[in-house]
Amino acid sequence: MKAVRKHTQEKWVLLYVERWLQTPVSHRDGRVEERMKGTPQGGVISPLLANLFLHYVFDRWMARHNPRTPFERYADDAVCHCRSGAEADALMSALKSRFAECGLELHPEKTKVVHCRDGKRKEEAEHVSFDFLGYTFRTRLSATRYGELFVNFAPAVSAKALKAMRHKIRRWGLFRWSNLSIEEIAARLNPVVRGWINDYGRFRKTGLHPVLEYIDHQLIRWAMGKYKQLKGRRTRAFLWMGRLAKRFSGLFEHWKFGVRPAVG
Repeated sequence: MKAVRKHTQEKWVLLYVERWLQTPVSHRDGRVEERMKGTPQGGVISPLLANLFLHYVFDRWMARHNPRTPFERYADDAVCHCRSGAEADALMSALKSRFAECGLELHPEKTKVVHCRDGKRKEEAEHVSFDFLGYTFRTRLSATRYGELFVNFAPAVSAKALKAMRHKIRRWGLFRWSNLSIEEIAARLNPVVRGWINDYGRFRKTGLHPVLEYIDHQLIRWAMGKYKQLKGRRTRAFLWMGRLAKRFSGLFEHWKFGVRPAVG
């Protein structure tokens, strides 16, 4: 009886999602657009529908048919951990069939089998890295607590995430905030930078350093625009910022993280 009840619940959820997907879209200019497939780009309901649909299409299905294959899913991105290439190929084939049954298809370019190369698994493969949740997972040289080097398959902040953070910093236009004090700038920046550090600073912290150093370069530009004695004198401004960071190392989140201008 319990199994029948779960199956009925799953059926009704998928039915409601299907009705949502077929509902016409009403635009602000009065146009009504019929939907043939998918959800409107940027639609507020899209993430919710994706999670509902994939919970039954993927999560529940994996639990029933592949209970020994661990996986992680966030929205419509997922990673499945297989023990061999043959197992991965079999799972890929089964997933294509499962998604086709539900009127979906796997993205042909983003869905791939990745060989996690390390010091023990050295075989060649077409794909040896992947991105997930802002991290790039690939072969890296690491060190034990005793300083011994070894090769493993590990994550670090992705190039795409670094580019997005750098773009956000440029949009801030820090060097134009000459009406603000250094404390006011820190109050504005710290919540965002703290989030970046919490999200991407857990593995290979040095991967974040280029972006955090870029913040310091923007702060130096700000100092050159705010103080007459530093105008046009980048080296002097750099040293001034270094002394400030040494004296007030907790002012900015990235200074606490250990990234700050050095005093010459």
